[in-house]
Amino acid sequence: MTDPLTDPLTDPVTVTFLSGGDTIDAWHFAGAPDRPVVVMAHGLAGTKDSGLAAFARPLAEAGYHVLAFDYRGFGASGGAPRQTVSVAGQQADYRAAIDAARKLPGVDPTRVVLWGVSLAGGHVLAVAAGRDDVAAVIAVTPLVDGPAAGRLALQHHSLGSIARSTALGFRSRVGRGARMMPVVAAPGELGALTLDGAREDYLAMAGPTWVNEVDATVGLELGRHRPSKVAKDVTAPTLVQVADFDRSAPPQASMKAAFAARALVRHYPGDHFDVYAGKPWHDATVRHQLEFLARTFD
Repeated sequence: MTDPLTDPLTDPVTVTFLSGGDTIDAWHFAGAPDRPVVVMAHGLAGTKDSGLAAFARPLAEAGYHVLAFDYRGFGASGGAPRQTVSVAGQQADYRAAIDAARKLPGVDPTRVVLWGVSLAGGHVLAVAAGRDDVAAVIAVTPLVDGPAAGRLALQHHSLGSIARSTALGFRSRVGRGARMMPVVAAPGELGALTLDGAREDYLAMAGPTWVNEVDATVGLELGRHRPSKVAKDVTAPTLVQVADFDRSAPPQASMKAAFAARALVRHYPGDHFDVYAGKPWHDATVRHQLEFLARTFD
């Protein structure tokens, strides 16, 4: 089910900017004049039309501008190879989005907020680390420690299924051309996310530009992903939103990163996808983001 864009008061305007020479496609949800801007992107293989509007709209209605964008190689953005996750490339896209957000009409360029969910929840911590020009950070069910996520995966998947996806990833990295696998699949099938219920939860929010396909090197890429190591270098006010029964992004690792970043932490007694629209903890997740931003800026 596509997240519909039906409210004329908060319908976004499509804007583009460059990152690494490629065109990034983004939505600007306009806020009030001279207000902060929230730079927003999705998690693993996600696209902006797959659930982000449900987070962006309430922020815009509260007066904040939002720039939601697709990474290079995903969704409506340009760039090749397609459907290949690059942690460094996606973090570079965030940095380019910060520069683009500052130039949007009505934005206060001195107050940029970084917002990320899942894999992007780790990205925003990494991008904010060591910068003094980020006004606030919101990390939603963040993936901050790839090795810890791998250990958690072993508790919920068979060793054989993990071995199959890992072997395909190695073949993709060293072979001729990318080897693809589904982003989400049923338990026991080949895929990046195969926990029971994950396929249904992801498909429920998938937008028209989303493709259920990702380069199998994603597992190898995430194995080196450890933004928790630089969380201590985040100086901006930070909100970390933790799903206590998260089977995809280890909540213990999120808590350690939050402590290092001196973050405000909010807990939700649910799983990884339970913060999205239509799920039990979405309304609380959005409310806590608005409370955090009001406390930070108002």
